[in-house]
Amino acid sequence: MAQNLAVLATSPVVAPLVDIAIPVYNEERDLERSVRRLRRYLDHQFPFEARITVVDNASTDATWAIARRLVLELRGVRALRLDDKGRGRAIRHAWLESDTAIVAYMDVDLSTDLDALLPLVAPLISGHSDVAIGSRLVPGARVNRGPKRELISRAYNLLLHLALGTRVRDAQCGFKAARAEAARRLLPLVANQEWFFDTELLVQAQRAGLRTYEVPVDWTDDPDSRVDVVATAIEDLRGIWRLSRQLRSFAAIGILSTLAYIACYSALRLALPAAIANAVSLVLTAIANTAANRRFTFLAHRNGTATRDHLGGLAAFGIALGLTTFTITAVHVFVPGASLMLELVALVIANLVATTVRFLLLRAWIMPASSTGYRRDPINSGRSRRVEMASRRADSNHGQA
Repeated sequence: MAQNLAVLATSPVVAPLVDIAIPVYNEERDLERSVRRLRRYLDHQFPFEARITVVDNASTDATWAIARRLVLELRGVRALRLDDKGRGRAIRHAWLESDTAIVAYMDVDLSTDLDALLPLVAPLISGHSDVAIGSRLVPGARVNRGPKRELISRAYNLLLHLALGTRVRDAQCGFKAARAEAARRLLPLVANQEWFFDTELLVQAQRAGLRTYEVPVDWTDDPDSRVDVVATAIEDLRGIWRLSRQLRSFAAIGILSTLAYIACYSALRLALPAAIANAVSLVLTAIANTAANRRFTFLAHRNGTATRDHLGGLAAFGIALGLTTFTITAVHVFVPGASLMLELVALVIANLVATTVRFLLLRAWIMPASSTGYRRDPINSGRSRRVEMASRRADSNHGQA
């Protein structure tokens, strides 16, 4: 259960358009400095009314006391306290509690230059996009961080692209925003409550057909970051596996296809040369493989493009045929009179490589049955709307904590 402390300025005030969540856990050292800096920036350099929401998720130091004091001392700041840890949980709660048209979040260290905030929310206000993210890996970004973190970030995003087919370049930058209706549509689909939250949100947005806009940012690494890289990596891998329904389905179909290929090749090899037995076995299993993947992996059996999809499958078959033919030729060149078992081992290895290529090609070629999107209307900035409020408001827990 959350404790909610909100202080609204006295009459007249402009209703906020943007709500910026800052999830914190034991951040007594940086919280006040960062919130005051952000509030100054919003007051003097940001053209829309914005609110800051500090979300304390079960801190054990003075973070909550500092957050409550900032609420009383600064305009446009509210604070929420959660009983459970979890960065994703904090962002989810703040976004669902918000009454603004645009919801956002940023890390408390403010590693991302604040001048990227307006480019972040502009495509959401105009109706161009549903989700906007800061990116350290697109042209125009300026990043100051060590080679280790750079390598980890690039490797992780490459893994997301290969395993989940993500199109964004930087899933982990702690600088994101969304239209409120898009956030409410996506959050029930996001299961993770911790660090994988960002990635899962973007994957679900892509699968839902929502448009995501990437903004190049200036980003400086926080040398005092307390993120446990190993634990976070394990959590991310578990999340990727959980979301990779396509990959699991393709793997299962691939295993069955490989077993069918081995059985077919072994039978044909009794009467045919190795190259011909290999080609016939690949043709038979490739047709069945493409049909199964269209139906179960890519959910495209009703997309009306079966002929095109099977032609794509045959192109992938051609690549597999080339790899396996080269392999079987190489086996007999280097090991004259090779046994059937050695041939099968070499061909299975070649097929594993071909299968990886096949998955990437089929995912690019085969499109699921299209779903209709929804219209994005421009958001009224509300800069001329005024809300008369004559008192401060706090929830029943104001006097507690």
